[in-house]
Formats: sequence, structure tokens, C-alpha cells
Amino acid sequence: MGPSLRNRRRLPPPTGSFFRMLPNALTTLALCAGMNAIRFAVQSRWEAAVIAVVVAAILDTLDGRTARLLNAQSKFGAELDSLADIVSFGVTPAILLYLWALHAAGNIGWMATLAFSICAALRLARFNTALSAIGPRQPKAPYFVGVPTPAGAGLAFLPLIVDFEAGHPALVNHPYLVSLWVMGIALLMVSRIPTLALSGIHVGQRFRLPLLAVIGIVAGATVDTPWATAIFVAVAYLLSIPLLYWQRHRLRVRTASSDPTHAPDLTPPPLKQ
Repeated sequence: MGPSLRNRRRLPPPTGSFFRMLPNALTTLALCAGMNAIRFAVQSRWEAAVIAVVVAAILDTLDGRTARLLNAQSKFGAELDSLADIVSFGVTPAILLYLWALHAAGNIGWMATLAFSICAALRLARFNTALSAIGPRQPKAPYFVGVPTPAGAGLAFLPLIVDFEAGHPALVNHPYLVSLWVMGIALLMVSRIPTLALSGIHVGQRFRLPLLAVIGIVAGATVDTPWATAIFVAVAYLLSIPLLYWQRHRLRVRTASSDPTHAPDLTPPPLKQ
């Protein structure tokens, strides 16, 4: 008797098939979305530019999951993904914000532009180094270390998104304030502070239906008022950082008090680029 249908589904796709190319194709599309965001920024089409970066982030999420689903991981794909990420979430947001507001701050604005791109590159380098040290099958951790580059791009866009929603408030698009904001997000990307990881959130049985309702409400709000919803999500993400830091500190204190001779480092490897 031949292999069961279940076992057949686990077989990797044939070498050279389109399905093995699909993750790399998604990565290439993410790179194209990031490059198109620069084009839209040059044309002062700011909303289209931000949407293009969001599309790049969605494709960046799909390429890795698709590679694992199809058992199509490769060294080439990992390198291509890193190079696409530095363009879409490191260089593109920095150029976009420079063209929007940072150029008016002169040298300080350019320093903020460089800082964001450099910190994104450093984070990606740290991720690749950690991945090569522990292997691709790394254990899941309850949080990320530092802000991932796609999330960093989204947070850097927060003044621009507030500008979309509120209509050119004076403080939001002030070039020096935007420069400080971008530098702060750049430092968060290379920091060692814990940040939210959805894969590390455990949802109890009684909370699943309310969570589905909340997801539906957020989805509806995104369709109706996308920029206001994006502001809400970004603020909630920022507020989660001190909460996770306090949770990690409390866990370390509890571990040290229960076993004073062994207080392990609870900082996981950087699980996301």
C-alpha cells in the first residue's frame, strides 16, 4: 500500500517547482513594494507610500510562513529576505520621512535619516548572527528583543499618520520633533528591551470568543477609519513595552529568589528581523 494522504502532504515540493520559488517570489514582491513607496514619496503621494510599506510588511510575513509550510527554506531565501527587509523597512521609511519633514531640519534631519537606516541594518545583522548560532529551528519566546524592523517602520510613520488623520497639526510635522522621534525608534530597534510577540500570547478558552469579536471590530474600524485605527494600534504597541519590561523584571526577581545560585538570563534571541 502506498503512503497515506497525510504523509503525502508532508513531502516537500519537487526541486525547481514553482512552489519552491513562491517564498522568494513573495520576498521579491515585498522589495518591489518598498521601492514603489520611494517612488510615491518622490511624487508627494504620502498615503500611497505608507500603504506600499504596509503591503511590504504583509508580504514579509507571508514569505517566511510560506517557506516553512512548503518546506522550502534555503540560505538563498534567508539572504534575499534580509536584503529586502533593509530596503523596505530600513532605507525606504528613512527616505520617505526625510522627504516629508526631516529635510527641513538640516543636518539633524539627515542624522536621523542615517540613524534609522543604520539601526535597521544593525538589527538585521544581529538577527542573522543569532540565527546562524542557534540554527533555524529556534525555540519560540514570549517576546521579541527590541522592536522588529517592520514594527519600527510603522512606529516611525506615526507622526505622518497622525498628520493624515488630524490634518497638519503644527507639532506633529515639526522637523526637529520628527527627527527626535525617528532617532528614538531607531534606538528601540537595536535595544535589548522586550517587545510584543503575538506568537507568545496565550489565549485561554474563555477569552477566545471575545478576542474574535475584538478582531472583527478592529477589522471593521480599519476599513472605515484606517489611519485612526493605525494610531490606536501603534499607541497600544508602545504601551505594551513598559508592561513587558516589568513582567520580565518580575520573572527574573522571582527566579533569583527561588534559586539564588542560578538566575538565568531570560532574554530570548531576536526572533524577528
